Parts: sequence; C-alpha cells; structure tokens
Amino acid sequence: MARAVAPGPQPTGDVHRHHFILNTDGRSHPLQNTGAVLTAVFGLVAAICAFLPSMHLLGSWTGLAGLFTGAWSQMISATTAERWVNICGVVLSGLGLLFGLAHGGLY
Repeated sequence: MARAVAPGPQPTGDVHRHHFILNTDGRSHPLQNTGAVLTAVFGLVAAICAFLPSMHLLGSWTGLAGLFTGAWSQMISATTAERWVNICGVVLSGLGLLFGLAHGGLY
C-alpha cells in the first residue's frame, strides 16, 4: 500500500544542520570549546608523559596547566559534551601531574 505525500512546500537546501560535536545545543561556543579542547590536549600530553619517567618536567607542567585550564573551562562550559571533555582532561591532567611529581617533580 502506498502512502500519499501531503502537497506543500518542500524544504530546500540542507535540512540537517551540521555542527561541531561539542555544540549540542545548536549554538556556537568558541571560548568554551577552546577551553575544553585545550584541557583535553594538556591531559593527553600529561598522561603520555606519565609513562616516560624522563619526561617528568613536561608531564608535570602540562598536568598543572591542564588542571587550571580544566577548572576554568568547567566553570564556563555551556553544554554537557563540553563538561565531559573537561572532566576527562582534568582526570588525565591530574594523573600526569601526580606521576610527574613522583618521577622528579616540576623542576
């Protein structure tokens, strides 16, 4: 059995709006997205350096920077996706900082 399509104006153009994955509310948040991405990058670098004892300086400082960036970014975040990225980055930054301190510290 065939279905009838209601006559009327058909949508033109792209009906599905593409947006950055952190902008789940459909609006642009460049400052909040930058903070979340920076926190994630600092966290990844600190976590990778945690496995290399000779990289304790880089791991410690990026972990510390990731903690502060993540705390600031968490306070101004606008969407749940940004908050998820922030918390993951903060946890990785904290682990990188702790392992960096255990392997030799900030200096």
